[in-house]
Amino acid sequence: MLQLYIGNKNYSSWSMRPWLLMREAGIEFTEVPLRLSHEDDSAFKRKLAGISPAGRVPVLVDAGFAVWDTLAIAEYLAEKFPAKQLWPSDPKQRARARSLCAEMHSGFSALRSNCGMNIEASLGEVGARLMAENAEVRRDLQRIVQMWTEQLQASGGPFLFGAFGIADAYFAPVTWRISTYELPVPDAIKRYVDSMHRLPAMRAWTAAALAEHDFLDFDEPYRTTASA
Repeated sequence: MLQLYIGNKNYSSWSMRPWLLMREAGIEFTEVPLRLSHEDDSAFKRKLAGISPAGRVPVLVDAGFAVWDTLAIAEYLAEKFPAKQLWPSDPKQRARARSLCAEMHSGFSALRSNCGMNIEASLGEVGARLMAENAEVRRDLQRIVQMWTEQLQASGGPFLFGAFGIADAYFAPVTWRISTYELPVPDAIKRYVDSMHRLPAMRAWTAAALAEHDFLDFDEPYRTTASA
């Protein structure tokens, strides 16, 4: 059976993507959770050292063969389970979905660095301050709204290409950033966020994230242990 190594569900946006994709698509796998750490001698780093040279999560292991990086994992799963139709069937729509995933993969650094995924937290005041003071965060959010709006109008929803797929899984962490930081978005985007959060797989991930109660200070720039 496939194994998926992941980090803390409350914080690990990269881990969420393949986990959500596989769970929602009905692809069986064994979850291997690891407590996130940046320390070289941590249990996290030691465990991954024998699995992936990248030393990061997520890692998908298939009969001893490791695939790391979320985009590589998504492509591997799409090829291994073609009947699941994880990418759109239309070639042009498939290319568009890949383009959007690649843009997310390499961009939006301001949004990601200033609004780290944190499902348990409520950081509306931080979001309001960022919107007022950080032009780069505003630009990132504007582009997210633009791309989602265009795709939802083209597909008719409820997901970016009609049915849930890789592109939605790829942007799933952004939906939590929007919620956690109460970022201002149009109603159509709010409905998309709601659709994502109602997915059975997302509800399962969220419940597990809320049950962790594991404060990681390096992933909590806006809070202290006392206020966590």
